[in-house]
Amino acid sequence: MEHQRVINSTILREYDIRGIYEQTFFVEDAYAIGRSFGSLVARKNGKKVVVGYDGRVSSPDLEAALVNGLKKSGLEVVRIGRGPTPMLYFASTVMQADGAVMVTASHNPKEYNGMKFMLGGKPFFGKQIQDLGAQVAAGDVVPEGNGTVRKVDVSEDYINRLLEDFGGTERKLRVVWDNSNGAAGDILTRLVQKLPGEHIVLNGTIDGDFPAHSPDPTVPKNLVQLQKEVANRKADIGIAFDGDADRIGVIDDKGNILWGDQLMVIFSRDILASNQGATIVADVKASKILFDEIQKAGGNPLMWCTGHSLIKAKMAESKAVLGGEMSGHIFFADKWYGFDDALYVAVRTLDIVARLKGPLSEVTESLPKAISTPEIRFDCSDERKFTVVREVAERLKEEKANVVTIDGVRVNTEDGWWLLRASNTQAALVARAESTSDEGLERLKNALKAQLKASGVEFPEE
Repeated sequence: MEHQRVINSTILREYDIRGIYEQTFFVEDAYAIGRSFGSLVARKNGKKVVVGYDGRVSSPDLEAALVNGLKKSGLEVVRIGRGPTPMLYFASTVMQADGAVMVTASHNPKEYNGMKFMLGGKPFFGKQIQDLGAQVAAGDVVPEGNGTVRKVDVSEDYINRLLEDFGGTERKLRVVWDNSNGAAGDILTRLVQKLPGEHIVLNGTIDGDFPAHSPDPTVPKNLVQLQKEVANRKADIGIAFDGDADRIGVIDDKGNILWGDQLMVIFSRDILASNQGATIVADVKASKILFDEIQKAGGNPLMWCTGHSLIKAKMAESKAVLGGEMSGHIFFADKWYGFDDALYVAVRTLDIVARLKGPLSEVTESLPKAISTPEIRFDCSDERKFTVVREVAERLKEEKANVVTIDGVRVNTEDGWWLLRASNTQAALVARAESTSDEGLERLKNALKAQLKASGVEFPEE
Protein backbone atom coordinates (compact mmCIF):
# COMPACT_ATOMS: atom_id res chain seq x y z
CA MET A 1 0.00 0.00 0.00
CA GLU A 2 1.23 3.49 -0.84
CA HIS A 3 0.66 4.67 2.73
CA GLN A 4 2.79 2.04 4.45
CA ARG A 5 5.99 3.40 5.96
CA VAL A 6 8.12 1.70 8.57
CA ILE A 7 9.51 4.35 10.90
CA ASN A 8 12.57 3.80 13.06
CA SER A 9 11.34 2.26 16.32
CA THR A 10 13.84 4.31 18.39
CA ILE A 11 11.92 7.53 17.66
CA LEU A 12 8.72 6.23 19.30
CA ARG A 13 9.29 7.51 22.85
CA GLU A 14 7.10 7.40 25.95
CA TYR A 15 5.79 10.98 25.68
CA ASP A 16 6.50 11.95 22.09
CA ILE A 17 8.27 11.13 18.85
CA ARG A 18 11.93 12.17 18.76
CA GLY A 19 14.91 11.32 16.58
CA ILE A 20 17.87 12.67 14.61
CA TYR A 21 16.71 14.55 11.52
CA GLU A 22 17.55 12.71 8.29
CA GLN A 23 19.12 9.82 10.23
CA THR A 24 16.26 8.29 12.21
CA PHE A 25 13.48 10.83 11.51
CA PHE A 26 12.60 12.03 8.01
CA VAL A 27 10.22 14.40 6.20
CA GLU A 28 8.47 11.31 4.76
CA ASP A 29 7.85 10.13 8.34
CA ALA A 30 6.19 13.46 9.14
CA TYR A 31 3.78 13.03 6.21
CA ALA A 32 3.00 9.42 7.16
CA ILE A 33 2.46 10.36 10.81
CA GLY A 34 0.15 13.20 9.74
CA ARG A 35 -1.82 10.78 7.57
CA SER A 36 -2.13 8.19 10.38
CA PHE A 37 -2.75 10.61 13.27
CA GLY A 38 -5.24 12.45 11.04
CA SER A 39 -7.01 9.13 10.40
CA LEU A 40 -7.17 8.52 14.16
CA VAL A 41 -8.83 11.90 14.66
CA ALA A 42 -11.22 11.37 11.72
CA ARG A 43 -12.31 7.95 13.01
CA LYS A 44 -13.28 9.59 16.29
CA ASN A 45 -15.44 11.98 14.24
CA GLY A 46 -12.93 14.75 14.87
CA LYS A 47 -12.64 17.61 12.39
CA LYS A 48 -10.02 20.10 13.56
CA VAL A 49 -6.28 19.70 14.26
CA VAL A 50 -3.98 22.53 15.34
CA VAL A 51 -0.30 22.46 14.32
CA GLY A 52 2.70 24.47 15.54
CA TYR A 53 6.49 24.19 15.24
CA ASP A 54 9.61 25.24 17.15
CA GLY A 55 12.72 27.13 16.05
CA ARG A 56 14.78 24.21 14.78
CA VAL A 57 16.22 24.45 11.27
CA SER A 58 14.34 21.30 10.16
CA SER A 59 10.98 22.24 11.71
CA PRO A 60 9.39 24.15 8.78
CA ASP A 61 9.91 21.22 6.35
CA LEU A 62 8.59 18.67 8.84
CA GLU A 63 5.59 20.87 9.67
CA ALA A 64 4.69 21.28 5.98
CA ALA A 65 4.77 17.49 5.42
CA LEU A 66 2.76 16.87 8.58
CA VAL A 67 0.09 19.41 7.52
CA ASN A 68 -0.14 17.74 4.11
CA GLY A 69 -0.75 14.34 5.74
CA LEU A 70 -3.43 15.75 8.05
CA LYS A 71 -5.14 17.57 5.17
CA LYS A 72 -5.25 14.39 3.06
CA SER A 73 -7.05 12.72 5.95
CA GLY A 74 -9.90 15.18 5.32
CA LEU A 75 -9.32 17.42 8.32
CA GLU A 76 -9.46 21.15 8.95
CA VAL A 77 -5.84 22.01 9.75
CA VAL A 78 -5.12 25.21 11.70
CA ARG A 79 -1.50 26.33 11.46
CA ILE A 80 -0.43 28.64 14.28
CA GLY A 81 3.17 28.92 13.04
CA ARG A 82 6.42 29.08 14.98
CA GLY A 83 6.32 29.44 18.74
CA PRO A 84 6.53 27.65 22.10
CA THR A 85 4.81 24.29 22.67
CA PRO A 86 2.46 25.73 25.33
CA MET A 87 1.08 28.20 22.77
CA LEU A 88 -0.07 25.15 20.81
CA TYR A 89 -1.66 23.68 23.95
CA PHE A 90 -3.39 27.03 24.50
CA ALA A 91 -4.66 27.20 20.90
CA SER A 92 -5.90 23.62 21.07
CA THR A 93 -7.72 24.33 24.35
CA VAL A 94 -9.41 27.60 23.37
CA MET A 95 -10.30 26.38 19.85
CA GLN A 96 -11.60 23.08 21.30
CA ALA A 97 -9.55 21.24 18.69
CA ASP A 98 -9.93 17.48 18.26
CA GLY A 99 -6.18 17.03 17.96
CA ALA A 100 -2.94 19.00 18.15
CA VAL A 101 0.61 18.33 16.96
CA MET A 102 3.75 20.30 17.81
CA VAL A 103 6.91 19.80 15.75
CA THR A 104 9.67 20.03 18.38
CA ALA A 105 12.55 18.19 19.99
CA SER A 106 12.29 20.29 23.16
CA HIS A 107 15.73 20.57 24.86
CA ASN A 108 17.55 18.04 22.67
CA PRO A 109 20.67 19.01 20.66
CA LYS A 110 20.15 20.81 17.34
CA GLU A 111 20.31 17.71 15.12
CA TYR A 112 17.15 16.28 16.72
CA ASN A 113 13.52 16.88 15.94
CA GLY A 114 10.20 15.29 16.84
CA MET A 115 6.51 15.72 17.63
CA LYS A 116 4.28 16.12 20.69
CA PHE A 117 0.57 15.31 20.43
CA MET A 118 -2.81 15.94 22.02
CA LEU A 119 -5.94 13.97 21.18
CA GLY A 120 -9.40 15.06 22.31
CA GLY A 121 -7.89 17.67 24.64
CA LYS A 122 -5.80 15.05 26.49
CA PRO A 123 -2.12 14.07 26.40
CA PHE A 124 -1.32 11.41 23.79
CA PHE A 125 1.49 9.16 25.05
CA GLY A 126 2.78 5.71 26.02
CA LYS A 127 0.97 2.88 24.24
CA GLN A 128 -0.85 5.39 22.01
CA ILE A 129 2.48 6.43 20.44
CA GLN A 130 3.53 2.78 19.93
CA ASP A 131 0.15 2.07 18.33
CA LEU A 132 0.55 5.09 16.05
CA GLY A 133 3.89 3.67 14.85
CA ALA A 134 2.21 0.33 14.11
CA GLN A 135 -0.61 2.13 12.29
CA VAL A 136 1.93 3.99 10.10
CA ALA A 137 3.71 0.70 9.30
CA ALA A 138 0.42 -0.97 8.36
CA GLY A 139 -0.67 1.97 6.18
CA ASP A 140 -3.94 1.91 8.12
CA VAL A 141 -5.50 5.23 7.06
CA VAL A 142 -8.89 6.64 6.08
CA PRO A 143 -9.52 7.16 2.33
CA GLU A 144 -7.93 10.33 0.97
CA GLY A 145 -10.10 13.37 1.62
CA ASN A 146 -10.18 17.06 0.83
CA GLY A 147 -9.18 18.79 4.01
CA THR A 148 -8.63 22.51 4.45
CA VAL A 149 -5.66 24.48 5.75
CA ARG A 150 -5.73 27.96 7.28
CA LYS A 151 -3.26 30.07 9.20
CA VAL A 152 -4.31 31.66 12.47
CA ASP A 153 -2.22 34.01 14.62
CA VAL A 154 -3.08 33.22 18.26
CA SER A 155 -0.06 35.03 19.70
CA GLU A 156 -1.85 38.20 20.86
CA ASP A 157 -4.64 36.22 22.58
CA TYR A 158 -2.03 33.97 24.16
CA ILE A 159 0.07 36.86 25.51
CA ASN A 160 -3.01 38.62 26.88
CA ARG A 161 -4.11 35.41 28.63
CA LEU A 162 -0.62 34.94 30.13
CA LEU A 163 -0.89 38.43 31.63
CA GLU A 164 -4.39 37.94 33.04
CA ASP A 165 -3.20 36.26 36.25
CA PHE A 166 -0.43 38.78 36.92
CA GLY A 167 -1.38 41.13 39.74
CA GLY A 168 2.15 41.78 40.94
CA THR A 169 2.17 45.56 40.93
CA GLU A 170 3.42 45.88 44.55
CA ARG A 171 6.96 46.51 43.42
CA LYS A 172 8.67 46.74 40.07
CA LEU A 173 11.18 43.96 39.52
CA ARG A 174 14.39 43.79 37.53
CA VAL A 175 14.27 40.47 35.67
CA VAL A 176 16.85 38.74 33.47
CA TRP A 177 15.42 36.18 31.05
CA ASP A 178 17.38 33.54 29.14
CA ASN A 179 15.40 32.35 26.13
CA SER A 180 18.26 29.92 25.24
CA ASN A 181 17.62 30.81 21.55
CA GLY A 182 14.47 28.70 21.90
CA ALA A 183 11.01 28.89 20.36
CA ALA A 184 9.64 31.36 22.94
CA GLY A 185 11.78 34.25 21.65
CA ASP A 186 9.20 36.29 19.73
CA ILE A 187 6.47 35.79 22.34
CA LEU A 188 8.84 36.62 25.20
CA THR A 189 9.98 39.85 23.52
CA ARG A 190 6.36 41.00 23.27
CA LEU A 191 5.39 39.70 26.73
CA VAL A 192 8.06 41.65 28.62
CA GLN A 193 6.98 44.89 26.92
CA LYS A 194 3.63 44.52 28.68
CA LEU A 195 5.03 43.59 32.11
CA PRO A 196 5.95 46.28 34.66
CA GLY A 197 9.56 46.57 35.77
CA GLU A 198 12.84 46.25 33.90
CA HIS A 199 13.46 43.25 31.65
CA ILE A 200 16.71 42.05 30.08
CA VAL A 201 16.36 39.23 27.54
CA LEU A 202 19.40 37.06 26.76
CA ASN A 203 19.58 34.87 23.64
CA GLY A 204 16.18 36.18 22.55
CA THR A 205 16.69 35.38 18.87
CA ILE A 206 15.18 32.06 17.83
CA ASP A 207 18.13 30.07 16.45
CA GLY A 208 17.94 26.31 15.90
CA ASP A 209 21.73 26.03 16.21
CA PHE A 210 21.51 27.14 19.89
CA PRO A 211 24.78 29.14 19.71
CA ALA A 212 24.82 30.32 23.36
CA HIS A 213 24.34 26.98 25.13
CA SER A 214 22.18 23.87 25.11
CA PRO A 215 18.49 24.78 25.74
CA ASP A 216 18.11 22.74 28.92
CA PRO A 217 17.70 24.71 32.19
CA THR A 218 18.06 21.62 34.40
CA VAL A 219 21.79 21.44 33.62
CA PRO A 220 23.64 23.93 35.88
CA LYS A 221 26.28 24.90 33.27
CA ASN A 222 23.47 26.17 30.99
CA LEU A 223 22.50 28.68 33.72
CA VAL A 224 25.98 30.21 34.20
CA GLN A 225 25.38 33.03 31.70
CA LEU A 226 22.10 33.89 33.45
CA GLN A 227 23.71 33.82 36.90
CA LYS A 228 26.46 36.23 35.76
CA GLU A 229 23.95 38.62 34.23
CA VAL A 230 21.73 38.60 37.35
CA ALA A 231 24.81 39.46 39.44
CA ASN A 232 25.99 42.19 37.03
CA ARG A 233 22.56 43.79 36.80
CA LYS A 234 21.73 43.33 40.50
CA ALA A 235 18.48 41.74 39.30
CA ASP A 236 15.71 40.38 41.51
CA ILE A 237 15.40 37.10 39.61
CA GLY A 238 16.60 35.16 36.57
CA ILE A 239 14.33 32.95 34.45
CA ALA A 240 15.39 30.43 31.79
CA PHE A 241 13.41 28.32 29.32
CA ASP A 242 14.13 25.09 27.50
CA GLY A 243 13.98 24.82 23.69
CA ASP A 244 10.17 24.78 23.42
CA ALA A 245 9.37 26.67 26.67
CA ASP A 246 7.39 24.02 28.50
CA ARG A 247 10.08 23.80 31.23
CA ILE A 248 11.46 26.55 33.44
CA GLY A 249 14.68 27.25 35.30
CA VAL A 250 14.77 29.93 38.03
CA ILE A 251 17.64 31.56 39.91
CA ASP A 252 17.23 33.99 42.79
CA ASP A 253 18.90 37.38 43.32
CA LYS A 254 21.99 35.68 44.80
CA GLY A 255 22.36 33.25 41.89
CA ASN A 256 21.01 30.19 43.76
CA ILE A 257 19.26 27.72 41.45
CA LEU A 258 15.70 26.88 42.51
CA TRP A 259 15.01 23.31 41.41
CA GLY A 260 11.56 22.14 40.34
CA ASP A 261 10.57 20.86 43.78
CA GLN A 262 11.75 24.07 45.51
CA LEU A 263 9.67 26.17 43.12
CA MET A 264 6.75 23.86 43.88
CA VAL A 265 7.05 24.67 47.61
CA ILE A 266 6.71 28.40 46.82
CA PHE A 267 3.76 27.85 44.44
CA SER A 268 2.05 25.44 46.84
CA ARG A 269 2.16 27.87 49.75
CA ASP A 270 0.75 30.63 47.54
CA ILE A 271 -2.10 28.57 46.07
CA LEU A 272 -3.04 26.79 49.31
CA ALA A 273 -3.49 30.12 51.09
CA SER A 274 -6.85 30.34 49.27
CA ASN A 275 -7.41 26.65 48.40
CA GLN A 276 -7.16 24.76 51.71
CA GLY A 277 -7.29 20.98 51.35
CA ALA A 278 -6.55 21.06 47.61
CA THR A 279 -4.57 18.25 45.97
CA ILE A 280 -1.08 18.95 44.63
CA VAL A 281 0.73 16.34 42.52
CA ALA A 282 4.53 15.95 42.36
CA ASP A 283 6.71 13.33 40.78
CA VAL A 284 8.52 10.51 42.54
CA LYS A 285 11.88 12.30 42.13
CA ALA A 286 10.80 15.29 44.25
CA SER A 287 12.20 16.01 47.71
CA LYS A 288 10.40 14.75 50.81
CA ILE A 289 10.51 18.40 51.88
CA LEU A 290 8.00 19.29 49.15
CA PHE A 291 5.45 16.69 50.29
CA ASP A 292 5.93 17.78 53.93
CA GLU A 293 5.55 21.48 53.05
CA ILE A 294 2.35 20.86 51.04
CA GLN A 295 0.90 19.12 54.08
CA LYS A 296 2.07 21.90 56.42
CA ALA A 297 0.38 24.50 54.20
CA GLY A 298 -2.91 22.61 54.40
CA GLY A 299 -2.75 20.73 51.12
CA ASN A 300 -3.12 17.11 50.09
CA PRO A 301 0.22 15.94 48.59
CA LEU A 302 0.05 13.21 45.96
CA MET A 303 3.22 11.46 44.76
CA TRP A 304 3.00 10.21 41.17
CA CYS A 305 5.06 8.80 38.29
CA THR A 306 7.63 10.98 36.52
CA GLY A 307 6.60 12.21 33.06
CA HIS A 308 4.72 15.34 31.98
CA SER A 309 1.94 13.37 30.25
CA LEU A 310 1.48 11.12 33.30
CA ILE A 311 1.35 14.07 35.73
CA LYS A 312 -1.18 15.91 33.53
CA ALA A 313 -3.41 12.83 33.37
CA LYS A 314 -3.18 12.29 37.16
CA MET A 315 -4.00 15.94 37.84
CA ALA A 316 -7.14 15.78 35.71
CA GLU A 317 -8.21 12.57 37.49
CA SER A 318 -7.52 13.91 41.03
CA LYS A 319 -8.77 17.46 40.29
CA ALA A 320 -5.42 18.82 41.51
CA VAL A 321 -4.81 22.58 41.49
CA LEU A 322 -1.06 22.26 40.85
CA GLY A 323 1.43 19.68 39.64
CA GLY A 324 5.15 19.64 39.05
CA GLU A 325 8.28 17.69 38.26
CA MET A 326 11.93 18.00 39.23
CA SER A 327 12.64 18.56 35.51
CA GLY A 328 10.91 21.97 35.57
CA HIS A 329 7.57 20.97 34.03
CA ILE A 330 5.06 22.88 36.21
CA PHE A 331 1.28 22.64 35.75
CA PHE A 332 -1.09 25.26 37.18
CA ALA A 333 -4.76 24.29 37.23
CA ASP A 334 -6.15 26.78 39.75
CA LYS A 335 -6.64 29.56 37.19
CA TRP A 336 -4.76 28.09 34.21
CA TYR A 337 -5.59 25.05 32.06
CA GLY A 338 -3.46 22.36 33.72
CA PHE A 339 -0.80 22.09 31.01
CA ASP A 340 2.93 22.83 31.39
CA ASP A 341 3.73 26.36 30.27
CA ALA A 342 7.02 27.94 31.35
CA LEU A 343 5.93 31.43 30.22
CA TYR A 344 2.82 31.23 32.40
CA VAL A 345 4.86 29.79 35.30
CA ALA A 346 7.25 32.74 34.90
CA VAL A 347 4.38 35.23 35.11
CA ARG A 348 3.03 33.55 38.26
CA THR A 349 6.54 33.51 39.76
CA LEU A 350 6.97 37.24 39.18
CA ASP A 351 3.54 37.84 40.69
CA ILE A 352 4.64 36.05 43.88
CA VAL A 353 8.09 37.69 44.02
CA ALA A 354 6.55 41.17 43.61
CA ARG A 355 4.43 40.49 46.71
CA LEU A 356 7.35 39.33 48.89
CA LYS A 357 8.47 41.63 51.68
CA GLY A 358 12.13 40.82 51.03
CA PRO A 359 14.27 39.34 48.23
CA LEU A 360 13.58 35.90 46.74
CA SER A 361 16.87 34.61 48.23
CA GLU A 362 15.34 34.98 51.73
CA VAL A 363 12.68 32.44 50.73
CA THR A 364 15.26 30.15 49.06
CA GLU A 365 17.50 30.22 52.11
CA SER A 366 14.61 29.67 54.55
CA LEU A 367 13.49 26.45 52.85
CA PRO A 368 14.21 23.33 54.93
CA LYS A 369 17.59 21.91 53.97
CA ALA A 370 18.34 18.46 52.66
CA ILE A 371 21.48 17.04 51.10
CA SER A 372 20.83 15.19 47.88
CA THR A 373 22.61 13.69 44.95
CA PRO A 374 21.90 15.14 41.53
CA GLU A 375 19.88 12.88 39.26
CA ILE A 376 22.31 10.06 38.42
CA ARG A 377 21.80 8.36 35.05
CA PHE A 378 23.67 5.26 34.00
CA ASP A 379 23.45 3.18 30.86
CA CYS A 380 21.34 0.06 31.00
CA SER A 381 19.79 -1.55 27.93
CA ASP A 382 16.08 -1.13 27.24
CA GLU A 383 15.72 -4.92 27.58
CA ARG A 384 17.39 -5.01 31.00
CA LYS A 385 16.42 -1.74 32.75
CA PHE A 386 12.89 -2.74 33.84
CA THR A 387 14.10 -6.19 34.94
CA VAL A 388 16.74 -4.63 37.21
CA VAL A 389 14.10 -2.45 38.90
CA ARG A 390 11.83 -5.50 39.32
CA GLU A 391 14.66 -7.57 40.87
CA VAL A 392 15.48 -4.75 43.31
CA ALA A 393 11.78 -4.39 44.24
CA GLU A 394 11.51 -8.13 44.96
CA ARG A 395 14.59 -8.14 47.20
CA LEU A 396 13.35 -5.07 49.10
CA LYS A 397 9.98 -6.77 49.63
CA GLU A 398 11.76 -9.78 51.17
CA GLU A 399 13.72 -7.38 53.41
CA LYS A 400 10.40 -5.76 54.45
CA ALA A 401 11.75 -2.34 53.50
CA ASN A 402 9.51 0.75 53.42
CA VAL A 403 9.04 1.10 49.65
CA VAL A 404 6.84 3.15 47.30
CA THR A 405 6.56 1.38 43.92
CA ILE A 406 4.42 3.70 41.77
CA ASP A 407 7.39 4.42 39.47
CA GLY A 408 10.44 2.26 40.10
CA VAL A 409 11.34 1.94 43.80
CA ARG A 410 11.53 4.81 46.30
CA VAL A 411 12.91 3.46 49.57
CA ASN A 412 12.32 5.35 52.83
CA THR A 413 14.74 4.87 55.75
CA GLU A 414 15.64 6.79 58.91
CA ASP A 415 18.38 8.49 56.88
CA GLY A 416 16.02 9.76 54.17
CA TRP A 417 15.19 8.09 50.84
CA TRP A 418 16.69 6.71 47.66
CA LEU A 419 15.09 6.13 44.28
CA LEU A 420 15.79 3.81 41.38
CA ARG A 421 13.66 3.86 38.24
CA ALA A 422 13.96 3.00 34.58
CA SER A 423 14.15 6.02 32.27
CA ASN A 424 11.18 6.29 29.93
CA THR A 425 13.19 8.13 27.30
CA GLN A 426 16.66 6.48 27.29
CA ALA A 427 18.35 3.11 27.69
CA ALA A 428 19.23 4.09 31.25
CA LEU A 429 18.47 3.71 34.92
CA VAL A 430 17.92 6.85 37.00
CA ALA A 431 18.82 7.14 40.68
CA ARG A 432 18.61 9.83 43.35
CA ALA A 433 19.08 9.96 47.11
CA GLU A 434 18.30 12.57 49.76
CA SER A 435 19.20 12.84 53.44
CA THR A 436 19.50 15.41 56.22
CA SER A 437 23.19 14.55 56.80
CA ASP A 438 26.31 13.67 54.78
CA GLU A 439 26.69 10.39 56.67
CA GLY A 440 23.04 9.51 56.01
CA LEU A 441 23.47 10.24 52.30
CA GLU A 442 26.53 7.96 52.21
CA ARG A 443 24.53 5.11 53.83
CA LEU A 444 21.68 5.59 51.33
CA LYS A 445 24.09 5.52 48.38
CA ASN A 446 25.72 2.35 49.75
CA ALA A 447 22.31 0.66 50.06
CA LEU A 448 21.53 1.63 46.46
CA LYS A 449 24.95 0.42 45.24
CA ALA A 450 24.48 -2.93 47.04
CA GLN A 451 21.11 -3.46 45.32
CA LEU A 452 22.53 -2.61 41.91
CA LYS A 453 25.54 -4.88 42.47
CA ALA A 454 23.20 -7.77 43.35
CA SER A 455 21.64 -7.25 39.89
CA GLY A 456 25.03 -7.01 38.18
CA VAL A 457 24.92 -3.26 37.53
CA GLU A 458 27.84 -0.94 38.27
CA PHE A 459 27.03 2.32 40.04
CA PRO A 460 28.87 5.15 38.24
CA GLU A 461 31.51 6.88 40.33
CA GLU A 462 30.64 10.58 40.50
